[in-house]
Formats: sequence, C-alpha cells, structure tokens
Amino acid sequence: MMLNRGKARAYANIALIKYWGKRDDQLVLPMNSSLSLTLDSLYTETEVVFDEKVDRDYFYLDGKIQDMESTNRVNRFLDLFRDAAGINRFAIIRSINYVPTGAGLASSASGFAALAAAANVASGLNLDHRELSIYARQGSGSATRSIYGGFVEWKKGTNEEDSYAVPIDDGKWDIGMVIVIVNSRKKNISSREGMKQTLLTSPFYNNWVESAEEDLKRIKIAIENRDIKLIGKIAEANSFKMHATMLGADPPLLYWEPETIRVMEIVYELREEGTPCYFTMDAGPNVKILCRLSDAQRIRRRLEQGFKSKHIIVAGSGPGITVL
Repeated sequence: MMLNRGKARAYANIALIKYWGKRDDQLVLPMNSSLSLTLDSLYTETEVVFDEKVDRDYFYLDGKIQDMESTNRVNRFLDLFRDAAGINRFAIIRSINYVPTGAGLASSASGFAALAAAANVASGLNLDHRELSIYARQGSGSATRSIYGGFVEWKKGTNEEDSYAVPIDDGKWDIGMVIVIVNSRKKNISSREGMKQTLLTSPFYNNWVESAEEDLKRIKIAIENRDIKLIGKIAEANSFKMHATMLGADPPLLYWEPETIRVMEIVYELREEGTPCYFTMDAGPNVKILCRLSDAQRIRRRLEQGFKSKHIIVAGSGPGITVL
C-alpha cells in the first residue's frame, strides 16, 4: 500500500495593511500589496495523506467530516500539488484549528498555509518558501503571508509567478497583540463575497487601493524604526479606510457589533492614559489591538472589566510554517 504523508503547523497572521479585493479570482491576485504580523497564539495543524485506498478526498476539520463544498475547495487546492508531483491518488486531510473558523481571525490564512506545507511534504515536491507562498496564495490570499513569521509583506506582483510574500522583520522585539473575540460564530458574509461586492459596487474602492499602497510604504519605514506609535497609527487608519470602503458598497457591508465599538472606546481611553495601543479589524466583529508586548497584560486587565477572560487572547510575534 502506497502512503505519502505530511503534517505541518502554520500560524495566523493579522493584516496591518489590508488586502481587500482581487484582480484575478482564480489565481488570487490582489488589487494591492499588504502587510501583516504573524501571531504565536493562533494556529492550525494539518495532516495530508495521499492514500491509494480512498475513492475521493476526505476532509476532517476539528474531528468532523466536512461537507462537499468545503471538501471541494481543499480538493482543488491539493490538485496543484498532485499535478506538479504526478500523484493520482486522493487524500485524507485532518486539520485542527486553534483559531475560530470564519470569524475574522485569519483561520483561512493558517489553514491553507498549514495545508500547503503538509501537502508539500506528502507530495515530495520540496518547494522552497517563496514557491510555497505562491501555492498557498491560491488557496487563500492571506495564507501566502503565513508561510513566514513576524512582519510579512505580500507583494501584489504582476502575474501568478511574482505575487508572493516576503519576510520584512522577525518581530522579535517588544511588539504584540491583544485580541478580543466579540463573536466567534462564522460570519454571514464571507471575506470572499465581501471583497467582490465591495470592488464591484463601492465608489470609494479605487481611492482605497491607492491609499493602501501609500500606507504600506510608510509602515515599512515605521517597522524598520520600531516605532510602535507610528505603526499603530497607520494600521488603525488603514483598517478604518477599508471598512469605510465596505460601507460604501451596495448593499453596505458592516461587520461590527456594539461590543466592537466598546473595545475601540477602551483603546482610546488607554491611549489617553499614556499606553500606546491601536486597533485593527478585518472582515468580522473581533478587534485586534496592536501594542507593546510588555503592555499586553495591562491592556488585558482593563478589557477584563467588560469582557470575559476566555475571550481575550494575548499574542506575540509568531514563527513561520513548521513541519511536524
């Protein structure tokens, strides 16, 4: 019996300069370059086994067999590896998400990065990190950044071969995030649907793309200087601009909930008191607070006055993919 097995872990990343919208849906080529911080507290572990005994792909997430829609998405992604390696067997995929799925906490980033890394081992392709980033991108755009740890830039590129992620800074200094899980349920409108709706209907979209590219240039300089205040200021403004563009869509997209705004208010209060911290939100109600890691527990204690402790996660800069 022929078995080809691979297992890997990948960590979620949170975009500070957002990716929102594709110029090519099939190849997942973004409208603008983006930048993120990989986190050490949120990750996915995935095993891929190419097995000649199975008659189709079987995808288990957190121990539960997944429906055909989810399985087909994984199937199409694994075909990239099967075609390149000349493998004609189906696979059993077992994935454990230590990230709430579909709640705006980058579970697809860690999920497809882990799947790519595991499939890379199981297929015997031995792709390097740049090549693996290109493959991961075709599963989920943000997954291209989870190949690496620390601060990572996803270059939008000009074609399918030059749109990939590159490491910017390992983040092994006093930088971290406090994540407030306002709602861990799967969101009603997926990021994929929301991006398309915003791109096609928001009158603010072109300005958003131009502004994001300028934000990227500025934040890279701030990271080089380890200027937490400027990094946070740019990231917070970039997040607001993305959500303003989404509000301009037809119909408007609003992922925030009342508790989302409450977290923002707490961040404003902490800044007034002298603690440099800044929020960012993706396509979901949950809030990520960029801060000095040395300030994270102080911020957590303030948040615990209004939110349950189990809904608050402290994270530092995380590593890139790990083969298990």
